[in-house]
Amino acid sequence: MIQVRLSDERGHNKLSWLDSRFTFSFDQYYDPEHTQFRSLRVINEDVVAPGAGFPTHPHRDMEILTWILEGALEHRDNTGGHGVIRPGELQHMTAGRGVLHSEFNPSQKDRAHLLQIWIVPERRGLDPGYEQLSFSDADLRGKFNLVAGPQAPITIHQDANLCIARLDKGAETNQQLAPGRHAWVQVARGAVRLNGTELKSGDGAAISDETDLRFESREPSEVLLFDLA
Repeated sequence: MIQVRLSDERGHNKLSWLDSRFTFSFDQYYDPEHTQFRSLRVINEDVVAPGAGFPTHPHRDMEILTWILEGALEHRDNTGGHGVIRPGELQHMTAGRGVLHSEFNPSQKDRAHLLQIWIVPERRGLDPGYEQLSFSDADLRGKFNLVAGPQAPITIHQDANLCIARLDKGAETNQQLAPGRHAWVQVARGAVRLNGTELKSGDGAAISDETDLRFESREPSEVLLFDLA
């Protein structure tokens, strides 16, 4: 079963410095039909204006991933975590018992375009942590590559795996789901056909009771796939 969450049906908030689309309920946007999927709590698509960003604010008891599509974002937190992330780099923060952090676009001329992802952790009160890794285009090109999960390069404290693929136009690839697993597919850019269902940039899809996911890229595309308990 594949249930599509169309890009244009997402929540939307636009400020002078921030344009955000919300796949699930977030902040002042609430949709009782879309609060989360399994342990996947947030997928926000943000565009941050040059020189702007999120001032210091708190988080706790959440696994937070940031994936850059365009530009760069600079992170600082009160545990000493610091880094500038760019396309191809994945940042992970375990908020755990509590952390304060800020995120700013360090460029004075280019926007930052990103996906921010929250996953509910397996338990509360974890030690805060920060990590950042780069994945080459070769790592992601033409197939889904595991980038984050319990036994992945980036460690998530939850039974959830994130795989990312970059697909050329006309490329085809398959991804298997174990029986009883669920998946969420988010098209970051481009357009794909998933088991006969058309998905375009910004669209998401909740998947249950499927074991073979067949992707055909309709144009150059970047796709995130969450394999969830």
